[in-house]
Amino acid sequence: MTTATASWTKRSGAVFAALVMLIIALWLGAAIGETAIPMDIVAKTVANRLWSAGYPLEPLDEGIIWNYRLSRAVVAACCGAALGLSGVVLQSLLRNALADPYILGISAGASTGAVSVAILGVGGGLLTLPIGAFAGALLAFGLVSLLAVRAGSGTNAIILAGVAGSQLFNALTSFIVTKAANAEQARGIMFWLLGNLSGVRWEDVGQSFPVALAGLLVCLWHARALDAFTFGTESAASLGIPVRRVYVVLIGVSALMTAVMVGIVGSIGFVGLVIPHAARMLVGVRHGVLLPASAMTGAVFMIVADIVSRIILPGQVLPIGVITALVGAPAFAMILTQKKARA
Repeated sequence: MTTATASWTKRSGAVFAALVMLIIALWLGAAIGETAIPMDIVAKTVANRLWSAGYPLEPLDEGIIWNYRLSRAVVAACCGAALGLSGVVLQSLLRNALADPYILGISAGASTGAVSVAILGVGGGLLTLPIGAFAGALLAFGLVSLLAVRAGSGTNAIILAGVAGSQLFNALTSFIVTKAANAEQARGIMFWLLGNLSGVRWEDVGQSFPVALAGLLVCLWHARALDAFTFGTESAASLGIPVRRVYVVLIGVSALMTAVMVGIVGSIGFVGLVIPHAARMLVGVRHGVLLPASAMTGAVFMIVADIVSRIILPGQVLPIGVITALVGAPAFAMILTQKKARA
C-alpha cells in the first residue's frame, strides 16, 4: 500500500468514525429526556417521517421525538459546529489561544443587536433577529479591534479589549431589557441570553444548518491561508496570501455564524474557546483537518451538553449556557495556567 493510499484510508476512516459519533449523539439527543424513549422508537420515527415506513407508533412519542427533541438536537449540533469553527478561525487569525466569539465580545454584541430588534423594534419590523445580531456582532468586533489597535500592547491587547467590549455590550443588553421590556419579556430574554434550546423547531434548522455548512466550506477553502497565518501576517503575505481579504472574509463568516446562532439559541460561552483546543489535541494543527474536527467535536459537545441540561435537575431544564460554562470555565483556567507556564 502506497503512502498516499494509506493516508486516504486513514482519513476516510476518521471521517466515517466522526459521522457515526454524530449520528449516535443525535440519536441519544432524541431518546433521552425527562421521559426516556427507546432507541428503536427513535429510529422508527425517523423512518416514518423521511421514508414513510409505516411503523405503528404512539402519536405522542412520535411527536415528541420529531417535533421537539430531534430538531433541538440538530440545532444544538449546528450551533456547536459554528462556534467551534469560529473559535479556530479567530485563534488562528489573531494568533492567540484565548480568542473566541464570547471573549472577544462578538457574542455579546450579537445579543445586544438581537435584543434591540426584539424589544426596541430597531429596523421598524424589517430586520430579523439574525440580521440584528449580525449587525451587533460586527459593531462589537469593530469596536474591540479599534480599542486593541489604540492599546497596542501586544497580542494580549485584543483579549483585554474583548473583555471590555463584552462587558459594555452585556451592560447595554441589560439596560435595554430593564428599560423597555415588560416582566414577561424580561424573563424570556434573560433565560434566552443564557442559552435556550427549548423553543427551537425545524424552521430553526432551516436557518442554522445552511449557515454552519456554508461557514465550514468557506473556512476549508481558506485552510491553507490559515496555516500560513500560524507564522504571522508577514509570513502569510510572503507566501502570496491576500492578508486583508482573508481577514475580512473569515472575520465576517465568524461573525455571521455567531450572530445566527445567537439569534436562535442565545449567547453560549466557552464553546469557541474549548473546542478548538480539544480538536488540536486529537488531530493536530493543520487546518485542513482541524476545521472539520472542530466542527464535529463542537456538534457532539453541544448535543451532550443539551442532554445534560435536560436531565441534571428532575422536572427542570437548565439553560445550556450554564452547562457549557461549567465545562468551559475550568478549561479556560487551564489554558491561562499553561500559557503562563510557557512564558
